[in-house]
Amino acid sequence: MRAVQSLLCAAVLAAVSAPSQAMDAFKVKDIRIDGLQRVALSAALTYVPVKTGDVINQARIAQLIRNLYSSTHFENIEVLRDGDTLVVKVKERPTISSIDFSGNKDIKEDQLKQSLNDSNVRVGEPLDRTMLTQIEKGLVDFYYSVGKYDATVHAIATPLPRNRIGLKFVFKEGKAAEIQQINIVGNKVFSNEELKDKLELKDKLAWWKVFSEKRYQKQKLESDLETLKSYYLDRGYLRFNVDSTQVSMSPDRSGVYVTVNVTEGDVYKVKDVKLVGNLLDKKELLEKLIPIKAGSTYSGAEVTFTEEMLAKFLGRFGYAYPKVKTYPQIDDKTKEVTLNINVEPGSRIYVHSVKFEGNETTSDEVLRREVRQMEGTWLSNSLVELSKDRLNRLGYFEKVDTDTQRSTDLPDQADVLFKVKEQPSGSLNAGIGYGSYGGLSLSAGITQSNWLGTGKSVGINVNTNSYQKSINLSYLDPYFTIDAISLGGRLYYSSIDYGSAQLEAYSQKSWGANASFGFPVNEYNRLTFGFGYKNSRLSAISAHEQALRFYKVYSDQNILDGKIHYDEYELNAGWSRRTLNRGTFPTAGSSQDLGLSVTTPNSELNFYKLNFNARNYWPLNRAQSWVISTNVKLGYAQGYGTVNGNDAILPFWENFYAGGSQTMRGFKSNSVGSRAIYRYKVGYDGSTNPPSAPYLPPSEDKVYVGGALGGNAMAVATLEMIVPTPFLDEAYTNSVRTSMFVDVGNVWDTEFNYSQYQSLDKLDGSKEFYDYSDAGAYRASYGLSLQWISPMGPMVFSLARPLKKQPGDETEFFSFNIGTTF
Repeated sequence: MRAVQSLLCAAVLAAVSAPSQAMDAFKVKDIRIDGLQRVALSAALTYVPVKTGDVINQARIAQLIRNLYSSTHFENIEVLRDGDTLVVKVKERPTISSIDFSGNKDIKEDQLKQSLNDSNVRVGEPLDRTMLTQIEKGLVDFYYSVGKYDATVHAIATPLPRNRIGLKFVFKEGKAAEIQQINIVGNKVFSNEELKDKLELKDKLAWWKVFSEKRYQKQKLESDLETLKSYYLDRGYLRFNVDSTQVSMSPDRSGVYVTVNVTEGDVYKVKDVKLVGNLLDKKELLEKLIPIKAGSTYSGAEVTFTEEMLAKFLGRFGYAYPKVKTYPQIDDKTKEVTLNINVEPGSRIYVHSVKFEGNETTSDEVLRREVRQMEGTWLSNSLVELSKDRLNRLGYFEKVDTDTQRSTDLPDQADVLFKVKEQPSGSLNAGIGYGSYGGLSLSAGITQSNWLGTGKSVGINVNTNSYQKSINLSYLDPYFTIDAISLGGRLYYSSIDYGSAQLEAYSQKSWGANASFGFPVNEYNRLTFGFGYKNSRLSAISAHEQALRFYKVYSDQNILDGKIHYDEYELNAGWSRRTLNRGTFPTAGSSQDLGLSVTTPNSELNFYKLNFNARNYWPLNRAQSWVISTNVKLGYAQGYGTVNGNDAILPFWENFYAGGSQTMRGFKSNSVGSRAIYRYKVGYDGSTNPPSAPYLPPSEDKVYVGGALGGNAMAVATLEMIVPTPFLDEAYTNSVRTSMFVDVGNVWDTEFNYSQYQSLDKLDGSKEFYDYSDAGAYRASYGLSLQWISPMGPMVFSLARPLKKQPGDETEFFSFNIGTTF
């Protein structure tokens, strides 16, 4: 287009200057070009179709002018004769020295520069002034398309020394015209309000949509027309048509009126569905995939879905580029349609190579061992999707995409490209956190689940908060062998003040080590086995009934205030199953974990613990931005065997706990479950215990309820609706999650004997307790949660209200956790 314009300009200039340039034919002895500055003489001569010795006439002069203009270097050319010398006087196009913008808001500078670059308008290049008018018009047209009809764009060219020029584009965007009214004409089946509710353009906004707007945009109107068509086609209106659209403006150009004229037609039924084409001897299988049945109402969405399903099925067998097209045979008399689905599988495609892109830290080997699509085999979309899911489940990547690139040289081969966007999988840290549960926390160390891009997990961490100090060293190699047998280990030390953790007061110091091995069963299931040692030392234990029950079995009740310790040797086994689509913030699939740990008979404490956790995610839309999720946690623990002639029981510090941001939101951390029970005999010495109690007659038992102790059985369930986070850019959807939830559950003590205490009076009248062995004494809460995988660690914020609680429960409306706390 630019070349044509330049040639036309050259022709016009040649015609205008013809009288002064008119000359008789002559033989050229020399050629001189005057006015060159930036363009080299040799470069200019390549466009001159005349050489010395040639006879030049008027036709060849016109040709010379056209050639020079086509070079795009010159904006004015004049041809003269000086004796037998051909003189060409030129004026070079000025070089663009700078490009500036002023007043632009709707269009960012980067977009403007890219647009100008596409038109060869850039710094350092010669300026074709004819392009400026076109650029101005194109920018104004853009503003018109977004409803800004008062917008103007002016390109100002400022001459500078040395034949340079400065460009400045001045924008006056004005205000966007708002849609005053949208009219849909011709609809009878569906009301205007029902149809307008489906449109992206709006002429009325609800009061709560404070950030929405009624601006007219041409692209949105085109999209809305397709939405209308799909809405009717999905409901059987096969002959629906948008007859015309009119967009008119108010006299002051501030308002827009949109009218859409439609013809609805009648509802059509499916008469028959036929499969034709090359069915690869799989007709019966293909027919079973078709959800459309004879007699059903025609649906455009179901037709599209059927085509996609058939193509996807063929893709499992290497037919990566099938053509599945539905040809409707319409009978307007009977209002029926026969769907002829033509299947052309094409040739089978084989994988030439598997490539990776975007893994700047993670090595190719870590990605390749998760890929199930092998090179040299036929291309299977099911294996590609499985590979994508496995990469997502690693938790190293914020996003994983696939791209199949067909070879141009080998039509039966293709390359499979996995594009990943890495996310932080750990950090070298030294920081401060704060939470409503743990209070102030200080941490330092290394936590890396993808150590140096090797896929190995390494952790060296020192942490402290208001109730715990710990040091932890961990290691896990998920591919200790090429067969995905994992090897892991852990060394740890911790000192915990349970009284500061909202539990019944006692202190525990422990250290230990464990090792584990994992074995894959198949793509989704895995078994793990391990063993370990733990040394526990306890002190400052209060004489509550549960502690006395424990010491009656394992120790001397007279040394409650002394320091005691136990050695434990533990064996554990586990089963896990994963079909989640992502390791972090999944939106589809499920996971199940079952674990059993048991201390060996030669341990000083004999007990076992059984845990089960199941998560499920069901997306409600194709974008998977609306998701229903459930989470079930079950636990049971108990002693086994006999000790000193007594049945072994579970140590009370091994109890399960619930409450807080990790389990039962709306209840304080660890507060759900049984509480310590104290029995007092009051009045022997004329005083009371505790001192605040009133004087009572001698030998009268009273019950005092202390802090939380958890229980040996747990059942907690969560139902969540995951929703798009308001006002959040789409780029952050994989690192921020908002959900509405209902938590239900209980922690109870199966060994608690309520009959021993129910008839006793309470020492503190304000304290109550219930049967802590009652599994049906559940709690429930509801609320809103926001989770963010931030650069400084995970952040969780929850607002919750209890729906049901038990006597003595401690509740909280707001809970949060920032940074890593234990």
